[in-house]
Amino acid sequence: MKRSPRDTQLSSRKITRRGLLLGGLQGAFVGALAFRMRYLQVDHADEFRMLAEENRINIRLIPPSRGEIFDRNGFAIAKNEPAYRITIVREDAADVERTVARLTNLVKIDPEELERAMTEMRRSPSFLPVTLADRVAWEDVSRIAVNAPALPGITPEVGLSRHYPLGPAFAHVVGYVGPVSDYDLSRIEDPDPVLRIPRFQIGKVGTEAKLESRLRGEAGARRVEVNALGRVMRELDRKEGKAGADLQLTTDYELQSYVQARLGGESAAAVVIDLVDGDLLAIASAPTFDPNLFVRGISVTDYRALTENKYRPLASKTVQGIYPPGSTFKMVAALAGLEAGIITAEDTFYCPGHLEVSGRRFHCWKRVGHGHVNLEKSLQQSCDVYYYELALEVGIERITEMAQRLGLGQKHDIPMSAVAEGLTPTKDWKRRARGEEWVIGDSVNSAIGQGYVLASPLQLAVMSARIATGRAITPRLVKKIDGIEQPSGGGTSLGLNEAHLRQVRAAMFSVSNSRRGTAYSNRIIAEGYEMAGKTGTSQVRNITAAERRAGVTSNADLPWERRDHALFVDFAPYDNPRIAVSVVVEHGGGGSTAAAPIARDITLQALYQGDPPLDAYPSKDRGRIKTQQERLRALRPTLQAEAKSRA
Repeated sequence: MKRSPRDTQLSSRKITRRGLLLGGLQGAFVGALAFRMRYLQVDHADEFRMLAEENRINIRLIPPSRGEIFDRNGFAIAKNEPAYRITIVREDAADVERTVARLTNLVKIDPEELERAMTEMRRSPSFLPVTLADRVAWEDVSRIAVNAPALPGITPEVGLSRHYPLGPAFAHVVGYVGPVSDYDLSRIEDPDPVLRIPRFQIGKVGTEAKLESRLRGEAGARRVEVNALGRVMRELDRKEGKAGADLQLTTDYELQSYVQARLGGESAAAVVIDLVDGDLLAIASAPTFDPNLFVRGISVTDYRALTENKYRPLASKTVQGIYPPGSTFKMVAALAGLEAGIITAEDTFYCPGHLEVSGRRFHCWKRVGHGHVNLEKSLQQSCDVYYYELALEVGIERITEMAQRLGLGQKHDIPMSAVAEGLTPTKDWKRRARGEEWVIGDSVNSAIGQGYVLASPLQLAVMSARIATGRAITPRLVKKIDGIEQPSGGGTSLGLNEAHLRQVRAAMFSVSNSRRGTAYSNRIIAEGYEMAGKTGTSQVRNITAAERRAGVTSNADLPWERRDHALFVDFAPYDNPRIAVSVVVEHGGGGSTAAAPIARDITLQALYQGDPPLDAYPSKDRGRIKTQQERLRALRPTLQAEAKSRA
């Protein structure tokens, strides 16, 4: 059918409108596209170029070199050493289990360590390397290199690892490092990104932990090009980090090694303080452990052996252990009485062997009593009744105030783990802590270092040092940080009457050098090296009236856990004090028999800076001491051998 001219005209108009509409839409689209391209390529070109670059370029942290730790003479006691390790990249290994099986046929790998690595591998991206074994021998590395074609994804690497050349001798002081755990991260409010590097090591206990921020250093960085999967293709540049600070401790490794060996198999602690700067020359707990076991993760078997040992080798008894100080506390009560003007050195109390207080009988260690006792005799023979009587007149507040002036009941600021504050009780303390009122019997007990009084071996050494010098000596463990000398602990005057201090020192000298002194058998006879000391025995159990009537059971007949603690404190030489020493032997029995011999030997070793001559000892002891010195010398070379290489 033929279309009319009118229909043709209408159809033409429709086509024109549609064309215009379509053209307009196309023009709008092209305009929007051009505007967007201008936005991306011109207006915000720099911003999007940077985003694209960041998608291609990654920043990877470089672990810093950890600061090393040295003794006062520059011998390394915690150092970094090259260590070979074996890593695996899961995506390159293809069949991981088969590859690992081949590896274990060539190299012996601890099953527990291997299991940890496999767990880590399952949680990590497939392109990240995971350590299968650490600190492997060069022979193992060579064996892997030769068999490389059969071990896809396996790579031997070299890095730095922490090593403790003296092992057990400094375990409780320096502590150890270990891989960062989730628990470690949870305790840090804003963790340093370097802590998230796989198997990065941080200090766990001891100086390593307390000075972690100084030892760790600052991480470096490297720019690497990665592909779409995040795998590193090449390194573009790097900026090395800042190594951690080196520390120089105040301890002397030879004396520390000797003290550790001398404590032997006892559950014990010993502290040696220099009286010039308050330097801790030795601070040892026994038994000890090898911190190298913890560096890469201790085995369950080894850890259980440490935690199940009743002597608690993991505990740093020098600062964590708090004990009733027993008769070593009597100098505190004596000085409190002298300073208050309540007694003089010549005043006496009568000791019949006990004292009745509020219907309760407080016994002296000597059942028949000491008779009339003055200050010197009270310390020389360790009469308890003298101090019972003294406590009734002086009162607990004065005694506690003196104890705190002498360094007890204080948390001394040294970088070791769990430093204890101890306890010097007051009436208000008992009311708050126990909800009970103070009774007179509490004062009587406190005066002889029993009851609520608690002190650490470190605090007892500080007490002895302050009595010897009359200064507020504070213990110092860090001598230098990156070569910068740290503040001295020499202290200023305590403000105590020097005459009173001389009277107490003379009584302590009598303890060690008078024939009736409780430490006479453990005296030093070398002229100019004589020591002044005090024995202590602190009870850990109550003795019933029935047991007293029948005869108090000997410590030797009791189970180890129920025996008394043995203590001894001293300073030497008496005429010109240079060092102060404290020794605590847990459940050792008597201070004069268990702690005093150890303290005497340590004191001589510190004064002579090596094995003392036999004529420094009483003649009856020389044969035994000679044998002992030979035995201890045989124990120490394994501790000293590696330390001979200075940093």
